[in-house]
Amino acid sequence: MRIGILTGGGDCPGLNAVIRSVVRTATTQYGSSVIGFRDGWHGLLEDRTTPLDVAAVDGLLTRGGTTLGSARVAPAKLHAGLDTMKEVLAAHGVDVLVPIGGEGTLTAAHLLSEAGVPVVGIPKTIDNDIDGTDLTFGFDTAVSIATEMIDRLHTTAESHQRVLLVEVMGRHAGWIALHAGLAAGAHLTLVPEEPFDVDEVVRIVCERFSRGDSHVIGVVAEGAAPLPGQMPLRDGGVDEFGHRRFTGVAQQLGAELERRTGKEVRATVLGHVQRGGTPTSFDRVLATRFGLHATIAAHDGKVGQMVALRGTEIELVPLAAAVARLKTVTPSRLAETGAFTG
Repeated sequence: MRIGILTGGGDCPGLNAVIRSVVRTATTQYGSSVIGFRDGWHGLLEDRTTPLDVAAVDGLLTRGGTTLGSARVAPAKLHAGLDTMKEVLAAHGVDVLVPIGGEGTLTAAHLLSEAGVPVVGIPKTIDNDIDGTDLTFGFDTAVSIATEMIDRLHTTAESHQRVLLVEVMGRHAGWIALHAGLAAGAHLTLVPEEPFDVDEVVRIVCERFSRGDSHVIGVVAEGAAPLPGQMPLRDGGVDEFGHRRFTGVAQQLGAELERRTGKEVRATVLGHVQRGGTPTSFDRVLATRFGLHATIAAHDGKVGQMVALRGTEIELVPLAAAVARLKTVTPSRLAETGAFTG
C-alpha cells in the first residue's frame, strides 16, 4: 500500500509527530510506503511531493511546525481542482490519503471522500474546536504557553497596579481562553460563545481596586465581542477564505476601560507564539497515537473516517459527522468560571 500525507491550515505543535508516526507505522508494521505532499493542498493540486521513509522522519517527534509545510487554499479552488487532485493521487499510486488539519482541511477531506477518494483524516487545531474528538493535539501546548505568559504578566501587573488584557487565539471557540484563564488565575475570561457585558467588566475592575487588590488580569479570545450597542468594534471585513478579520478586541476593550475607570490598561496579544515551538509531552503522545491509528485504519480499509480521542481511547468518527459543526464551549463549562471571576 502507498499512503499520501499532507498538513493543511495553520501550523501546530505535534504535526511532525504525526508524520513520524504514520511513516514508522506504515513502514515497519506493514511494509508500506509513504509520500508527502508539500504545502498542504497546494502540493496535491500542483503535484509537489517528497518521499518519506524512516530516515526522513528521524528526530521529528520533538520539532514544532511541519516538515511538509502548510498552507490554506480557498474552498472554491479546492472544488475546482477536485479532478486534478484525483489524477495526481492516481499518478503516484496513492491508495489512501491522510490529511492532517482543522475544520477547513477536514471539510476538504470529506469532499474528496465523497468523490470516491479513500481518506482517513487526523484532527489538528490548537483551538480544540473539532467535533467528535475530546481533544486535538496542539491544544495542550497552546494552553501551556498561554498560561506561562499570563503567569509572567501577573507580576508586572501587580507591580504597576494595572489592568492587563491578554488576547489569545480562538476564532469561534474559547477553549484556550477558558483553560488558560482558569490555570493562570485570571480575574475575567471573555469568549466568542457569549457576548460580554462591558458594564460588568467595568464593575469587576472597579470592585477589585476598591477593595485594595493590586491588579486585574483578563483573558480575551480573539473572537470575543461585546453585547450589541455597548462598544463599537472596528470592522476588519473577511479574508479570501471567508474568515472574519479580527481587529484586536483586547486593545479596543482596554481603551474603553481606561476611559471609563481611569485605570491604566495594557493589552498583550500572544498571537502565533501559541502555536509555535516544541509540543508538550501530552501532545507528542496524542499526535503519535493519532498517526498510529490512522495508519491502521487505512490498512484495514476503514476510510471516510477521522481518528478521535474518546476518553482515553482512539476511535473512528465519520468525516461527515466531524465537520458538521464546530465544538464550542458549553454553557456549563462557562458557568464553572463564575467562582473565579473578579
